[in-house]
Amino acid sequence: MKRAIISADDFGMSVEVNEAIEQAHVNGVLSTASLMVSGPAAQDAVERAKRLPSLNVGLHLVVIEGPSVLPHARLPLITRDNGWFSSSQLGLGVDYFFRPEGRRELEAEITAQFEAFSRTGLALDHANAHKHMHLHPTVGKMMIGIGKGYGLNAVRVPLEPPKPLYAAGTYTDTLGDAALRHWTAILRHQAHAAGMATNDWCFGLAWSGHMTTERMAALAAHLPDGVSEIYFHPATRKNAMLEELMPTYEHEAEFQALCSVGFRKGLEHAGAQLCGWQDIARSA
Repeated sequence: MKRAIISADDFGMSVEVNEAIEQAHVNGVLSTASLMVSGPAAQDAVERAKRLPSLNVGLHLVVIEGPSVLPHARLPLITRDNGWFSSSQLGLGVDYFFRPEGRRELEAEITAQFEAFSRTGLALDHANAHKHMHLHPTVGKMMIGIGKGYGLNAVRVPLEPPKPLYAAGTYTDTLGDAALRHWTAILRHQAHAAGMATNDWCFGLAWSGHMTTERMAALAAHLPDGVSEIYFHPATRKNAMLEELMPTYEHEAEFQALCSVGFRKGLEHAGAQLCGWQDIARSA
């Protein structure tokens, strides 16, 4: 049986992202969004979500390349003076794993982000991390452990199988891709040990920022059996922040793909049933 969760990351990063998520939910196949509670447009995102009770919203945990909830004074080791985490996965990874102070600051910030989500009044649908940092064993363990206290019961595992990508279009599997797939086993074990639901497959890594209508129509025809999360980075237009952080991403094309008839019909033709994280949690 093929089931698909159609989701969008970076809800709250900007009004343009929020607009695309709202419109793709109303007019397209998007069912789920992941909220950056510290994002510049987080309050706008929350207001839109409350107008859309059928939109499922989870936490998009930010512990790299984004703003923190707690001030820099509380996180002097893991954030910069401007209150942003660096973009260095290696540097932060070392701080989170080897330095006790880094772990203490990380725990405080993850708790603060779950607390900030709780204050929105939205139901916590799921959790994942910006740039998939929850694959880091320390981040994953803390996200799951702290999140459980806030009702978390579903976690994204970014395991992207190469065969459907080969079948759907141009794709080159690298050693980095293989290593990433290996690390997902640790995260899946952490989640299942905590009694949480996970997806079987995840699409949006290799083609991140380039999940175009043509690619999605092709991918739909080659979805594997099981639960696939297909995630996007849509926006109605590029703004200065998106240009700086993701200059090569085709945000508008991803928005169009979510609203395209071809993608919807491709999923239907493939026999893929649209579902949400709580459908998976209930059947786990």
